[in-house]
Amino acid sequence: MSKPKKFGVYIPEDLADDLEKCMRVTGIRSRSAVIREALRLFVAEHAWEAAGRAAGIIGVLYNHTAKGVDEELTEIQHHYLDEIVATVHVHLSEEECMLAIIVRGEVPKLKELVHRIESIKGVMLVRPMILEKV
Repeated sequence: MSKPKKFGVYIPEDLADDLEKCMRVTGIRSRSAVIREALRLFVAEHAWEAAGRAAGIIGVLYNHTAKGVDEELTEIQHHYLDEIVATVHVHLSEEECMLAIIVRGEVPKLKELVHRIESIKGVMLVRPMILEKV
């Protein structure tokens, strides 16, 4: 392990309160340990963006009652046939659906796919979880 560096972090009070609650639930007593873990997760979640090729899952939460959202998601999937390996569609409620899109391909195309999905009206959350740089 490299030599530690010390720096201060200022966060809003409500976020600090949420952090304290999470620390109590998880049993973590050190804010430094939490910050280190959060930074490791942040780096892991974004390191793929510098890779040439990657594989993983794009999670999508959307309101299927929004006009045209299902059709637009399907159209996008047809446009990215080379990058999309498979999809899983789950009905969460009368209005909400979850889509897990398994992807593999060139990072610029995967980023483009994520941005296209994010731009669709009715999509509430898009979360890429890239598991492997290939």
